[in-house]
Amino acid sequence: MTATPLPAHVRVLVVGAGFGGIGMAATLLRDDPAADVLVIERGDDVGGTWRVNTYPGAACDVPSALYSFSFAPEPDWSRAHGTGSEILGYLRRVAREHGVADRTIVDCELLDARWDPDRTRWAVETSRGALTADVLVTATGALSTPAVPKVPGAELFRGRMFHSAEWDHGCDLTGRKVAVIGTGASAIQFVPEIVDRVGHLTLFQRTASWVMPKRDHRIARPVRALYRRLPWTQKVVRGLVYGQKEAYVVGMTKPLARRYMLPLFEKRARSVLRSQVRDRDLRARLTPDFAITCKRILLSDDWFPAITRPHVTVVSSALSAVTEEGVVDDAGREYPADVIIFGTGFTPTEPPVAHRIRGVDGRTLAEAWNGSPAAYLGISVHGFPNLFLMYGPNTNLGHSSIVYMLESQAAYIADALRVMSVRHLDAVEVRADVQRRYIAELDPALAGTVWNAGGCNSWYLDATGRNSVMWPTFTWRYRSRTKEFDAHSFASRPRGGR
Repeated sequence: MTATPLPAHVRVLVVGAGFGGIGMAATLLRDDPAADVLVIERGDDVGGTWRVNTYPGAACDVPSALYSFSFAPEPDWSRAHGTGSEILGYLRRVAREHGVADRTIVDCELLDARWDPDRTRWAVETSRGALTADVLVTATGALSTPAVPKVPGAELFRGRMFHSAEWDHGCDLTGRKVAVIGTGASAIQFVPEIVDRVGHLTLFQRTASWVMPKRDHRIARPVRALYRRLPWTQKVVRGLVYGQKEAYVVGMTKPLARRYMLPLFEKRARSVLRSQVRDRDLRARLTPDFAITCKRILLSDDWFPAITRPHVTVVSSALSAVTEEGVVDDAGREYPADVIIFGTGFTPTEPPVAHRIRGVDGRTLAEAWNGSPAAYLGISVHGFPNLFLMYGPNTNLGHSSIVYMLESQAAYIADALRVMSVRHLDAVEVRADVQRRYIAELDPALAGTVWNAGGCNSWYLDATGRNSVMWPTFTWRYRSRTKEFDAHSFASRPRGGR
């Protein structure tokens, strides 16, 4: 990373230095090592969500074989599912080896970006000064801003209180009364890590989740040595894992397949629950009332053993209030607590960056979306020329690695920049009719999926009830659609034109 001042102008400005931002910049620099690209990162290092989430047990639920860039294989993953620290180390290495670190300015937060139609460029304000950019790429991720509920009385609490994504490592939990709010993907990892240290743990579960075995294991040294010496062997494994994951999409998205495949998944999950939770009442409260995969299946080998410890109380309720000495459930029962930890997730359908970007009519991206994010291919939004989104609307997955989608997006954006250069274009903007047709195609495709019709209320659904998060079919179809920039779908402005 560099401590040099911001340049006055840059060709491509990438916001965010997680998987998306690193992948975007690395793609441009692989094509042209002299590419005029700058990455700004509000944190003090690259890594995105893996820099932020340092809670005990932080790890990935996507197999290591898939959770890496195809252009930067990692033969030395120690486990089948990478740990948070290992993934962060990997991202630092990729940023360094592909020249991204030298083009990254840290502790630099995007404050405002406005499209200047006269100069056909973005006027950008950051926490470290102003600059302009021909092209703006947002790679701020979906899991970057913690969602902390506003709970009555929180300001009165005398103990320590923090979100799992802002873990207080100075807070010693030994022998303390700890209340954990939420039972999602973060809690399922950190609760087993802290449960034996705390004096008592009160777990607030508003909605039960389907849990399946993670089957994590160490990757033997001879296997890692084989990957180093014969890289093609790791590519074969990656391909096999990819194919296996893609097969799951059929059961999630095809109504007929759902009828036969999902009951098999559910039977397996119920079997795990029955074997690990003997108490019938608790088992009933831990059994979801919606179709499996409606929300992402949580993977763990130690979740149920952890929450069935004698000193753990599972509260099947939302948190309704906080007092000076504890937490209160929906029925008004109070539970004493010295520490409150929120495992309440993030804000994927309301990204804060959308409030800081203003398009041709002066409206912010958030105002244009009006509670329901939408973008052509999840990348481009009408009214926002030369703006490209990484991990934009409807590009999330319920079965495979988001890195595959990010690489597809990076290649598409890089090709758009190439077309702009070859055709001497100052600006490109997706046509309104193209975006409308795309959304009109997407929404019916999602209607029959388990995410829409599985009976759950997940973070996939935005404030309007629309699924603005998930991609409705195979990932290879997305890659096919983003293989090259389709200039005919965009209005363009020739260089120097009006």
